[in-house]
Amino acid sequence: MNKITSLFNIKYPIVQGGMIWNSGYKLASAVSNAGGLGLIGAGSMYPEILREHIQKCKKATDKPFGVNVPLLYPNIEEIMKIIVDEEVKIVFTSAGNPKTWTSFLKEKGIMVVHVVSSTVFALKAQEAGVDAVVAEGFEAGGHNGREETTTLTLIPMVKDKISIPLIAAGGIATGRGMLATMTLGANGVQVGSRFAASLESSSHEKFKQTIVDLQEGGTQLTLKELAPVRLIKNKFYEDVQQLYSNCPGKEELATLLGRARAKRGMFEGDLEEGELEIGQIAGLIKEILPVKEIIDTMIAEFEQAKQEVVQFDF
Repeated sequence: MNKITSLFNIKYPIVQGGMIWNSGYKLASAVSNAGGLGLIGAGSMYPEILREHIQKCKKATDKPFGVNVPLLYPNIEEIMKIIVDEEVKIVFTSAGNPKTWTSFLKEKGIMVVHVVSSTVFALKAQEAGVDAVVAEGFEAGGHNGREETTTLTLIPMVKDKISIPLIAAGGIATGRGMLATMTLGANGVQVGSRFAASLESSSHEKFKQTIVDLQEGGTQLTLKELAPVRLIKNKFYEDVQQLYSNCPGKEELATLLGRARAKRGMFEGDLEEGELEIGQIAGLIKEILPVKEIIDTMIAEFEQAKQEVVQFDF
């Protein structure tokens, strides 16, 4: 039996990434209803907005779902209280030390999964007592690891060091990608960019269309001095590169970034000045589709690819 489907009591070992400005209750519940594990992205929500989305998600699905919480969130204590009060059973943590909140959540009977970008952090997460880890490669959208380790190399290295279930992330949007990472040792996959371009994603339609139109090489990891993030190459990205030509310090970069630029881009649809975060796999995404069709297609491709591998002759 698959470790991830058993752990979360879901049909398929597919987890939806808790992406800021994309992952409201409509997306999370749709993924859960289709057999995966949906995650509400708390990173773009004020505490009471998160509570509202959790309550709406409960009404929209009777299947397991979770909440993704960046641990650097300014209202983290209030967020965790809401999660406990609303009896959320699964929490994915990221962007911080897993030791800070794992014990608290586990004592409340909540499963905890931590997102990492290296073997070192995977081991720290395991030592902190998490139930599983998501190992996210350099290909992923949004905030990323500084080491630039790709999924193809990260997954087997992490698998070799930990004993708890492993979820692969970064560059996975197809059944073939799912099979590849599971062959390398992952027990399941986390998918972000493909779900960002779904009908149920809460992001702006202009952003979704930009994902579909994106070609190979249309993104770049940048702003490492602040927090590495993979961005679509729009005007804001070009402004960042222009600033780099003057050897800026952190303060200058932070000033250019400003506040709420990700909201401006992905949620409000400002394709020029907004921060547009997406993974390299966007080059393979050609349509905005319903979540159920995305998952059904991934599973069908996965099964077909398994048969093709069996038929390989050397």
